Amino acid sequence: MPEIVKDNRSEAGFAGTGTVVPFPLTTRPGDPAIEIGDPAGAIVRRSVLPGGVRVLTESMPGQRSATIGFWIGVGSRDEAEGRHGSTHFLEHLLFKGTERRSAMDIASAFDEVGGESNAATAKESTCYYARVLDTDLPMAIDVIADMVTSAVLDPEELEQERDVILEEIAMDADDPADLCHEKFAEAVLGDHPLGRPIGGTPEAIKAVPREAVLEHYRRHYRPETLVVTAAGGLEHEIVVSLVLDALKRAGWELDEGAQPVQRRETVPATITGTGGVHVYNRPVEQANIVMGCPSLVATDSRRFAMSVLNTVLGGGMSSRLFQEIREKRGLVYSTYSFSASYADAGYFGMYAGCSPAKTRQVIDLLESELERLASAGLESGELERAKGQISGGMVLGMEDSGSRMSRLGRAELVSGEFIDIEESLARIRSVTAEEVQALAVELAAAPRTITVVGPFESAAELGF
Repeated sequence: MPEIVKDNRSEAGFAGTGTVVPFPLTTRPGDPAIEIGDPAGAIVRRSVLPGGVRVLTESMPGQRSATIGFWIGVGSRDEAEGRHGSTHFLEHLLFKGTERRSAMDIASAFDEVGGESNAATAKESTCYYARVLDTDLPMAIDVIADMVTSAVLDPEELEQERDVILEEIAMDADDPADLCHEKFAEAVLGDHPLGRPIGGTPEAIKAVPREAVLEHYRRHYRPETLVVTAAGGLEHEIVVSLVLDALKRAGWELDEGAQPVQRRETVPATITGTGGVHVYNRPVEQANIVMGCPSLVATDSRRFAMSVLNTVLGGGMSSRLFQEIREKRGLVYSTYSFSASYADAGYFGMYAGCSPAKTRQVIDLLESELERLASAGLESGELERAKGQISGGMVLGMEDSGSRMSRLGRAELVSGEFIDIEESLARIRSVTAEEVQALAVELAAAPRTITVVGPFESAAELGF
């Protein structure tokens, strides 16, 4: 029988009614698969294969499609000096051809079955994924496995793609909102590698040699770093067999005694960001503002309270920022709050876009709404409304196979445990008004970083 682990332990005061399943890295090939079922009939299974490859699937009854993802637990933060931008470079290059397939072969394989394929580079991971009909899942596994294991990294293709990436960076720099968020992350995280832009800078992309990208590929794209997740109309044993066959066909050495790489340390790092106001002059019609501070790591038990805080403060049309700054005062079209959490660092922020003449007024309102939440706490009805909004969004978000595939990847790479939807909902329901206010007090007291992209020469023009 597959090993079934059900754990309703209290974590930092949580007393859930769902399932929490740890994902050990010491599992040996041939050990029973971990299996988790839910009342709706979906079944999550996890196996560790030879070489340390991890495969996680979620079988969704009635689904005619499936989403497959090949994850490498390496992101932009892991790039050595002189190789900045290599992770994102590889994301592009893996679609440019393998020993068995040309770039056209890869594109055609998915187009001719009506499927979708793409990739995403993040600060701590890279994922190559596809969504196809359940009958085309063997093809998708074979193609993506081929890309991940056997990319050619042709010199001519690399130089051509270098120009493509430079155009992508230029496109992002022309978007003032994107630029504001990127500059905020750089400032608030300071010298931490997470503060670097995911795609690299133009200078880094122009300078990085093919040898550096190739070495980055060979060092990190290995069996012990690979996590394969899939969700939809599928059977776990078939996915495992297909993955093994594809990796063996590629010539990967799959040592029976190999273990997966250790997950990242989750001890919060010392963040030495740059507080104060940072102005970036752009000839735009609207000023873009991001204000925030360092915050929680991804495994912090207060992450559920952070979800509630974000929802109350800037998570929708009923949020405080939206109601106060847009609805009551008509100063902005878009305003919201957000948080980003990683293994050993994270940040919280608030965004608004407004007329340049109103920039200082909007900055003051962003500050005052956070401080009001810290000093006075939640108002009547806010807590339950936020919990309902989060719970509904959480359940609706799990209705497609792509979201479930991504959830499995994050569970394996980040937290090392699977928390089912019932337990997640229970933890949201357990958040108290006092916990939200305590977190707001901490955020309001932290050194504040403000980035502004607009037609300003200096912070002095804004009264700072």
